[in-house]
Amino acid sequence: MFGLLDCNNFYVSCERVFNPALCQKPVLVLSNNDGCVIARSNEAKALGIQMGTPAYQLKRVIEREKIHVFSSNYALYADMSGRVMQLLESCVPAMEVYSIDEAFLDLTGITQLTSFGRKIIQMVMRGTGIPVSLGIASTKTLAKVANKFAKKYQSYQHVCLIDTQEKREKALRLTNISDVWGIGHRLTEKLHQEGVKTAYDFTCLPRAWVRQNLHLGGLCVWQELQGEKCLDLEQEEMEKKQICTSRSFGEMVTELSVLKEAIATHAARCAAKLRKQNGCVVSLVVFISTNVHRTDLPQYWKSQLVSLLVPSDDTREIVTAALHGLEQIYKQGYNYKKAGVILTEIVAKVPFQQDLFDEKNHEKAFRLMQAIDQINGFYHECKIRLAVEGTGRRWRLKQEKRSLCYTTNWRELIRIRT
Repeated sequence: MFGLLDCNNFYVSCERVFNPALCQKPVLVLSNNDGCVIARSNEAKALGIQMGTPAYQLKRVIEREKIHVFSSNYALYADMSGRVMQLLESCVPAMEVYSIDEAFLDLTGITQLTSFGRKIIQMVMRGTGIPVSLGIASTKTLAKVANKFAKKYQSYQHVCLIDTQEKREKALRLTNISDVWGIGHRLTEKLHQEGVKTAYDFTCLPRAWVRQNLHLGGLCVWQELQGEKCLDLEQEEMEKKQICTSRSFGEMVTELSVLKEAIATHAARCAAKLRKQNGCVVSLVVFISTNVHRTDLPQYWKSQLVSLLVPSDDTREIVTAALHGLEQIYKQGYNYKKAGVILTEIVAKVPFQQDLFDEKNHEKAFRLMQAIDQINGFYHECKIRLAVEGTGRRWRLKQEKRSLCYTTNWRELIRIRT
């Protein structure tokens, strides 16, 4: 059996853990640069606020309904996610972290699944303050379906178990085909043309038709909904073939010096991620762009591929290459809104010299990068960085309503007055 544990309104729940006064009040969390809604409390959902709504369109509603609004605080959310996952890992044979707020659990051999599920929910709530829901079924796709019912209906007490044919068919009849995991927008339209409205309708289609028209991906979903296991847990983190770091600026940027700070910072973050998977990069892409939504301003988008002489994971070499690419594509007279770096050709790290004229002391560079990663990892922030990265004051994200980083910054620990 599989379990799918999902944190309820995760970003909002993280804010409420350290500010209990927000409970039972409408709360919104905004995207980068406070652009649009990416998380809503149930109270905000009841007011009709939709995901992705631009924040400026909600000003009157926010004032009238006294909605509490927060900028995204990813450092806090990532740390709280890690705490939840660590607790889960301690009580199940195996698990797969599917996203920042979701995990698949291996419940093989566990009896009394409903009571066990409730114990997990109580443990996570007691240990982190994050409310969660759990769906349990014989396949991962059915566990996803069960999780939606655990969230939606209070009678389940946050745990929904699909363990019989009757329960499976009832759940599928009540599930829109568009809500099925693995059925995207295009497949939904195609299935609607065949008269398929619910997940149950989908399972009634002949296997041969599904195989011919929806190929292996669609057939896998069809089989999983039938109770036939096609997907197993993915416990090992896959190595990334590309690594990208990019951000929109809080304010538009015109100066090359400011763009250099941003590109250097993004390249350094890419290098740190690269070392985590024990890889080296052969080439990278640098890109800059203006604000496509500002049609009243001149538009410009450009990227540049830069190759390294020798595959490297050294922050200094990667930043130098990225800055070289930036200098080739930068043009004066434009208001830039976004910049980024993509490591495009990643190879396994090899312990030998690959270029006849490469005189770099690789062992010394390795020890230096290792020390920097250890220090920055200990403090959960980049205490040590290259001077060219600057302070970021002129290009950082706009986070006017960000809460404190209660768990990752000593200066922002919660204070309790008695």
